[in-house]
Amino acid sequence: MAETEDLAGRIEQVAATVEDVERHVDAAEVRYGLRGVAFAAVSAGSAAFRLRPDVAEAALATPDVRPSDRGPGWVTLAPDVFDRFALDRAASWFAAAARYAAETAPGRRAN
Repeated sequence: MAETEDLAGRIEQVAATVEDVERHVDAAEVRYGLRGVAFAAVSAGSAAFRLRPDVAEAALATPDVRPSDRGPGWVTLAPDVFDRFALDRAASWFAAAARYAAETAPGRRAN
């Protein structure tokens, strides 16, 4: 990954690997969902993710992470700068949030 890569670009790379991902774009952010379950939102300076409760709790111990006002299980990553470590966290949490959304979506598919 290049140092100059931005948050939106990194998230889109991961989103491209998620089957049936839904995108809702407006002027302020891009929201992601799966079969009607929202799981991530990305704006210019932050990213929010709906994580499994245990993962969300652990994420809150990470620098630059706070509870999101989006609801239980949501955390917001908002560092001063999205360096490669913050981008890696964002990409990992996006993938984890997508898996959790797939597990909790109505009519989920059996593996």
